[in-house]
Amino acid sequence: MQRLRIRFCRGVEIQFISHLDIIRLWQRALHRAEIPLSYSEGFNPHPRISLAVPLAIGVTSEAELMDILCTKWVSPHWFSAAVSQQLPPGIEILQVYPINSNQSSLQSQVRYAEYKVEVETEKEPKDIESGLSSLLSAEHLPWQHQRDTGIRSYDLRVLIDNLRLIDWHRPYCTIEMKLRCDNSGSGRPEQVTAALGFAHYPQSMHRTKLILKTS
Repeated sequence: MQRLRIRFCRGVEIQFISHLDIIRLWQRALHRAEIPLSYSEGFNPHPRISLAVPLAIGVTSEAELMDILCTKWVSPHWFSAAVSQQLPPGIEILQVYPINSNQSSLQSQVRYAEYKVEVETEKEPKDIESGLSSLLSAEHLPWQHQRDTGIRSYDLRVLIDNLRLIDWHRPYCTIEMKLRCDNSGSGRPEQVTAALGFAHYPQSMHRTKLILKTS
């Protein structure tokens, strides 16, 4: 048994594809590439594939992580070459490497996600930076989010680790965000921009990094 970790990017071509469809896309590509996948047991066996964190619809990424289990050893180089031929435009394999099969699940290892978020604004850089500092200095930020099951109330501040203005060119600015992303909650970039007082929904949201626990 071999456990492989794949880092891949998701471009604008598939930014509106759902998480479930992404999993199906990978399953088809791995099957067509004849990767010796391990399957779960039971009445409805499925390939042992796990993605680190679902990517929200409309968000692009250069930092997606996926673990797969193979029934026999596979060369990372051969894997990358074979599977890349089966992937559609918008998905690109960046790295493949073996990891210890006894590690905890990939989902349980994720702690933070980093984003670059571009949003339209008439604010000057000093006003934007003042807003970032004000939010980061707040102890609490009560927030409500409408879900299919109803309204969820929580403290948005605890999901924000850091914010930084990295670019400004009228009428847009780009903010770098480090947001919590674990089993206690996940920060959403569009909620952070709303909390900062930006009137417009982000022009683009791009995930640049997933930070895993170190031990």
